[in-house]
Amino acid sequence: MLCLKTRPLSSPFSLTFSSSKRLRPRLPSPPSFKPYSHSINMSSTQTIEHIVLFKVKDDTDPSKVNTMVSGLSSLVSLDQVRHLTVGPLLRNRSSALTFTHMLHSRYDSKDDLSAYSAHPSHLSVVRGSVLPICDDIMAVDWVAHNLEGDLVPPPGSAIRVSFLKLKENLGDEVKNGVLGVIGGIKEKFGQIRQLSYGENFSPARAKGFSIASLAVFPGQADLDAAASNEDLVNQQKDKVREHLDSVVVVDYLVPSPQPRPASL
Repeated sequence: MLCLKTRPLSSPFSLTFSSSKRLRPRLPSPPSFKPYSHSINMSSTQTIEHIVLFKVKDDTDPSKVNTMVSGLSSLVSLDQVRHLTVGPLLRNRSSALTFTHMLHSRYDSKDDLSAYSAHPSHLSVVRGSVLPICDDIMAVDWVAHNLEGDLVPPPGSAIRVSFLKLKENLGDEVKNGVLGVIGGIKEKFGQIRQLSYGENFSPARAKGFSIASLAVFPGQADLDAAASNEDLVNQQKDKVREHLDSVVVVDYLVPSPQPRPASL
């Protein structure tokens, strides 16, 4: 792997997520320190992850923020959506990109994500309630192979989302090595209930970030305990630090679901 210098990561723990549905049994995650490979899981169960980060304008009327959150939350009623949660961030650990809110949703296929994105109800909420009050929006999508655990993280779960921007011209070997390190994180941190990671396949709104991960913890105390294990955290960071240009890390607490509307 290349030995390039880079500045320290901005987070002490840089990897990371309404019914009680569960996913089908999954194969084990790729072992630590081995390159990630799409080919070993192409015939297995896939979950499409969709993360959107929003920066609400300063001094926005709280009622308009509530309208945005309520409108986006209502989109869980769309047929294509398997899971959707949205709300304010618990913490933003990235100084350069100061996001305030996050949406996390899951789908069975890329086609379902595309149908959700193009749905009139989604477009109406975005145009009427999101764009007028947001300074910045960033979105990343990836395929999670053999995701273990609950499709819908229970209310109160803590989610850590990390977006990684690799240095230029590193090649697939380095990229797969970084993904392999991320795939082994769950084995190192016992507090993690679920780990999802992969390559972004929607670059238009991703600001150059090409790798994403989402770690679900039972609660905030578990997330904080993992982050406080500085020796183990630094060991994992050192494996990928030299290949990274920048990192976005945010923490989020899953709220109680809003009542599912009968119709839009």
